[in-house]
Amino acid sequence: MEIVFAGFLLGLIGSFHCIGMCGPIALNLPLRGNSFSERLISGILYNIGRITMYGIMGALFGSIGQGLLLLGVQRWISIAMGVILIFSVAAPFLFRKIHFKSVDSFTALVRTGIQKLFNKRSYAGLLFIGMLNGLLPCGLVYLAIAGAVTTGSILYGSLYLILFGLGTLPMMLTISLIGNAITGVWRNLINKIIPYVVVFVGALFILRGLCLGIPYISPSKEKLETTLQMKKSNTITEEQKKNSDCCSPK
Repeated sequence: MEIVFAGFLLGLIGSFHCIGMCGPIALNLPLRGNSFSERLISGILYNIGRITMYGIMGALFGSIGQGLLLLGVQRWISIAMGVILIFSVAAPFLFRKIHFKSVDSFTALVRTGIQKLFNKRSYAGLLFIGMLNGLLPCGLVYLAIAGAVTTGSILYGSLYLILFGLGTLPMMLTISLIGNAITGVWRNLINKIIPYVVVFVGALFILRGLCLGIPYISPSKEKLETTLQMKKSNTITEEQKKNSDCCSPK
């Protein structure tokens, strides 16, 4: 559970990075006029949609982490992801060369959907704009997804991404309300801090996987194995219950 709150910290500190990717969308939300209340409603609906999509993605990738936990390799995945995150800061030029055409096609499809919703100019459209925005490729979101996987839980994976989204909320809502008042100086300052945040979160993943028994940071191997046994036991119990229900006389 303790690793989940790293999601909020990641979103809060890394939210200045969102200005480049999501800023143009937030600045030009439809229904946004001279009325402060209208801008506020637009910003809130947009961010609800965005955070909702993050929660769905967190549940999905948390389930993947849960499967890895049942296989007994989740702790090694946590260490591997931590190493990758730290290495991405130490050698970013290697990651810039990674390019997938399928990602570009998906991004173009999402952006087309957002543009159509902009043209409709409806309150429901604002919600769906936020949801589609949550699907756009973003290094910060990828980092949060890695955190969801390491939780090894559908619930905590979803909570991790929701808290990540809530961490970005103050900045994203501010962009919707005051827009260009956020200067490039502040953006550059925070962008310099982000690599340190990435290293910090990567170190948390590694410590979690090492099972050093550090309270709130790295659960002991015994605790992790107990959790694993409980999950396996619950899975077996559920399967036995299903089988008994199927075989029981009507």
